Amino acid sequence: MSKLIELKGISKSYDGEKILNSMNLYIRDREFITLLGPSGCGKTTTLRIIGGFESADEGELYFDGVEISNVPTYKRPVNTVFQKYALFPHLNVYENIAFPLRLKKIPEDSIREKVSEMLKMVALEGFENKSVSTLSGGQQQRVAIARALVSHPRVLLLDEPLGALDLKLRKDMQNELKRIQQSIGITFIYVTHDQEEALSMSDTIVVMADGEIQQIGTPTDIYNEPKNAFVADFIGESNIIDGIMLEDKKVRLAGHVFDCVDGGFEKNEPVDVVIRPEDIDVVPVDKGMLNGYVTSVTFKGVHYEIIVDIKGFKWMIQSTDYVSPDSIIGVYIEPDAFHIMKKSKYSGKFGDYSSYSDEIEELSNADAAEEF
Repeated sequence: MSKLIELKGISKSYDGEKILNSMNLYIRDREFITLLGPSGCGKTTTLRIIGGFESADEGELYFDGVEISNVPTYKRPVNTVFQKYALFPHLNVYENIAFPLRLKKIPEDSIREKVSEMLKMVALEGFENKSVSTLSGGQQQRVAIARALVSHPRVLLLDEPLGALDLKLRKDMQNELKRIQQSIGITFIYVTHDQEEALSMSDTIVVMADGEIQQIGTPTDIYNEPKNAFVADFIGESNIIDGIMLEDKKVRLAGHVFDCVDGGFEKNEPVDVVIRPEDIDVVPVDKGMLNGYVTSVTFKGVHYEIIVDIKGFKWMIQSTDYVSPDSIIGVYIEPDAFHIMKKSKYSGKFGDYSSYSDEIEELSNADAAEEF
């Protein structure tokens, strides 16, 4: 896929606070790319700059090799679907979809053909004369997508469009959006804070925090090879433990030395070690690499979520095997389950599952104090 959009050194501030800090990013033609991160990380601002709704304070924006920073929104080959679909309540489904074509004075025969094509694509054939106010949330979103695509833009911008839907409908629409993007073959730039949504839909994920890109990669790369503690924590659950890289393929953590598959670090370099909860096996104490005290067990449907205290650090384990709270268990970890990361400004902020319990305890103590 060829390069379609390029952001070079894009910065943006609001009221003296820097929202984007010298961002560099390129987006390929026909790519489904997701900007992922917590609130305030700059992902929506990036989308709005691409769409022309905001101007960058610094930097350049290119579309197909042409600088477009000063090109107004209506002249850019992009359309946008917002979380609030902004449908026209006084128009029926057909007229909502036809609206952009009527603005362009497209002949009526062509409008009918294009609207019919879009209705078929979003599985709303037969809904032409229905009022949009009578539609479900998922149906309204399909109308908004059809309206955005009927003009055949090169790029579709989607700003958390599934945020207003319930969980089952969200999952259904994730599949629909991916199907639509593949069938029409245009670039989708998607903004979300939902990690599962990003992993299931995207060709490429851009993880953002504090106005900067933390990592760019495929969903598999982002999950299996996080670049720092922020990415490891934000994408799924992670145990992130302080370690020392003794030499290639040897790491010390929790008072023990383990075989791993990573290398290329300095001898005795301090590192962050990521171990995903699903990669830890529960074994009898006498067969454990480490032993720990089970502080809580929660049934999650397909697995149990087990919190284990190992030398004062709370680990999370996801297992289909039940263990009893307050018991002692052994844990076993294969060498390829250790992922070694360099230290960063996010080191020490994530990965210990005691923090949530501590917060609950503090809230309980505060409530008790107020009663007296």
